[in-house]
Formats: sequence, structure tokens, C-alpha cells
Amino acid sequence: MTICFSGNSFKYEMENIARLFFPLRRFDFCYEPDTLPGGDRIWIFRQYADGETLLKVSVQSGDFLQDLESRLSGEAPDGECELELGRLLYRILQSHTGITPKWGILTGVRPVKWAAERLDAGMEEEGICRELAENLYAAPEKTRLAIEVAQVQRPILAALHPRDFSLYISIPYCPSRCSYCSFVSHAITQKKALELVPKYLKHLVKEIYFTAEIARNAGLFLRSVYIGGGTPTSLTAAQLREVCAAVKACFPLSEKVEYTIEAGRADTIDAEKLAVIKEAGAGRISINPQTFSDEVLQKIGRAHTAAQVIGSYRLAREVGFDAINMDFIAGLPGETVEGFCRSIDKAAALSPENVTVHTLAIKRSSALFADGHRAEDYRAVQQMVDYARARLSAAGYQPYYLYRQKNSVGNLENVGYAKPGKAGRYNVYIMEEVQTILAVGAGAVTKVVLPGRIERAFNYKYPYEYVTQFDDILARKRALASLLAGLGN
Repeated sequence: MTICFSGNSFKYEMENIARLFFPLRRFDFCYEPDTLPGGDRIWIFRQYADGETLLKVSVQSGDFLQDLESRLSGEAPDGECELELGRLLYRILQSHTGITPKWGILTGVRPVKWAAERLDAGMEEEGICRELAENLYAAPEKTRLAIEVAQVQRPILAALHPRDFSLYISIPYCPSRCSYCSFVSHAITQKKALELVPKYLKHLVKEIYFTAEIARNAGLFLRSVYIGGGTPTSLTAAQLREVCAAVKACFPLSEKVEYTIEAGRADTIDAEKLAVIKEAGAGRISINPQTFSDEVLQKIGRAHTAAQVIGSYRLAREVGFDAINMDFIAGLPGETVEGFCRSIDKAAALSPENVTVHTLAIKRSSALFADGHRAEDYRAVQQMVDYARARLSAAGYQPYYLYRQKNSVGNLENVGYAKPGKAGRYNVYIMEEVQTILAVGAGAVTKVVLPGRIERAFNYKYPYEYVTQFDDILARKRALASLLAGLGN
């Protein structure tokens, strides 16, 4: 399908709205065409003449053809035109496909910002719901979810100081690659990966020390540490201890510092590794089932059973962890609505402090996409996330962070739920982009949050690149030192 633009270049927003209805279709683009191309196409038109702005959208898809237009007084600004053209496109594609995305034309990954801005301006909940329904076609239940998240986040955000920062450490290894995964992670069982791990950890420790020096020189205050991946517990207990020892040697780990390590998959967890994590001072871990269906686990490439997940969870409790997260994914291949609901029921019965419910996102770099998997009816996935919200709310959990990904089924959301007082602060910081994150390791992205903008420093994605071009990474991070020194001044 080709998207053509006349009198405008609103590619980003129009493409994102089109993908709500055609999530994996390939789009071509043309600008100011003399004639419209044949075949399936979307035409986005803007013209100012005779004291008004004419906006028009035309969609040709197979035998379907529909035009809608709107007129705005005067020479309307770009933002107003883009919004109205988005509404016209949404209405045509809704008519064509029968799909009604619950978030309407609110396409950004952080819809909570919309709610938070309006709450801060003094708007009431009903007024916010009405505005987003009328202007952005968002369903009231989604707006209320965003509002609840914004309200739960308020005390966390209020406690922030401009010189606060968090530390992220990347362990880009897993025991195997899940079929839905698009992250930069490598199967640690492969010979080349095993041979590279010691070199990777040697350089990782160097970067931890280097980053700590920059933070000290800038007078920053550590608020949270997050070791993720990948699956950090893919490392041996000795290797994991090496990373944790570097963190402990370099950073002040008081009780006020939230410290999280993703244990992740049950086939990487044992008593020795849990003891290493506990001794390091980490109080939060993730044990992520994704589903409690053995059949679905097998389909997505996981080499463990649901029973192993439960065993790992109970072992973590015995070791003394009192802040455990469990991840689930709505829409996995072979998962039924009933099966997903049973998984959420099981999670509620186990009663971890945090439960994160993701919507399947089919990324082009994942095995699911390569195998030609396409999402089934998004309405089944909507039932799954609706059930999770109702069931977890009834069990005393609150939604505390929310974000969306491109190509997620039905343009639905990922939500982190927590028991009162158990919200993971790092998750709020990173998703809302409100705090500086100093990141180390392959694929890590340092973000320096400044007034009105964010400066980023990207590490090389793959472990081999990370090791062989390590000096470049340090140079990039060193270049941010002056910005860090100016935080809060």
C-alpha cells in the first residue's frame, strides 16, 4: 500500500494510524504526486485557498474506496491539520476493517503523559475521558486506566531530584531465544557466545567503574539499579557474583536504593544464584512465566515447564525475597482466552508483589515474524488484558506503569501491576523518561534528562562489537560528563 502526501508531510502520524489497522503491511510513500498511483493507496491532502484550509483523505483498498474531507477556517497550523487528518483516516479505516482500536488515534508509546498533563492542569476524570473520546477517539476504559496509572505514579515522581540517576546493566544472554523476542540477546549455550562471555564481563566491569567515576564527579545520587537483559541468571553463579561485586564496589547501595535483578527464566534459576543476588543486596527479582501453559511454553521456545516456574518462585521465597515480579504475555501462539485467564488466576493465587501483563508485539526481527505468524483476532487479546485488569485489581494490585510498542496486537498496552507500596520505581523512571539513566553493557542506552530534551549515548548492540569497539563507548559516555555536571543547576 502506498501513502501519498499532497500539501503536507505528516508521514509519522499517518503511517502510525494506518498501522493500527494494518500492523504488518508494507507501506511505500510518495510526496506531491502528479497522479495518484494505482493499487491500494491512501491519499493525505491539504490545501489553503479562499480563506480556509481544505483537508481530505482518500483510501483505495481492493474494491473499497472512500473519501472524507474537512474544512478549517483560515490557514490552520500544522498541529491542528495533522490531528484532523488523523481523525479522517481513522474513521475511513475503521469503516473499512471493522476494527476499533481502543486507544483511538493516540499512537504514542506513553499515553499516561496525556492523562498526567491534564490532571496536573486540574481537569476532572470525566472531563479527561470526554476530551480523549471526542478528540482522539480513545475508549473511556483506556483513559481511566491511564488516569489511574498517573495517580499511582504521582508520589514516585514527586520524590525525584534533578541530580538523581539510575544505573542499568545489560546482560545480553539467554539460554535460548524465545520466538517472540526482538531484543539483542544471544543463546549462551552456543560455543562462540560461551567463549566471548568472559571478555564481555571483563569489559562490562570496566564500564561499571568508568560510569561510577563519571557519576561521582558530576555529584549525582543513585536511586535505583536494574540488571536486565537478556537473562542475567544465564551467567554462572561466579560470573553473576563478579558483576554484582563491581556494582557494590562502585556505588553506594543504601536501603534507599532500589536494586532489581531479572532472574527471568526458570531454567536459569537455582539456589546458588539466588543466594548471590540476595548477598549482593538486590531486593527485587523477576521470575517470568509468560504463561502457565506447558504447550504454549513449548511453542515459544522455552525449555522449562510451568511447574519449574512455580518451583523457582517458591525457592526465591525460601531464600527471603519479598519483592518478586512475574511477566505474562497476552496473545502468544496457541494461547486461548481461557488458558490465559487460568495463568492470571494462578499468578493471583501465588501472590507475587508485581505482575506485568504485556501484549504480544510481533517484531520484524523475531522468529515469529520470520515464520509468517500473524496475530489472530485482536478482540481475543483484548479479552485477555481486560480479564487481567479486573482479576488483578480484585486481588489488590494497582496499575503503576503503562506503555505500548509498535506492532502490538490491537495497539494494546503493556501494564505493570503492583501491590500497594511495591511499585518498581525504575520501571516508572524509564518508561516515563523523567530521570537520567546511566546504562552499561551491549545494547544499553544512556539517557541524560535535561529541561526540554533528552541526550542519548548508544552502546554497540552486540557483545562482539561491544568488546572490540569498547574505547568508542567510553568516549561517547565521557562526552556526556559536562551535561551530567550541569544537572539541576
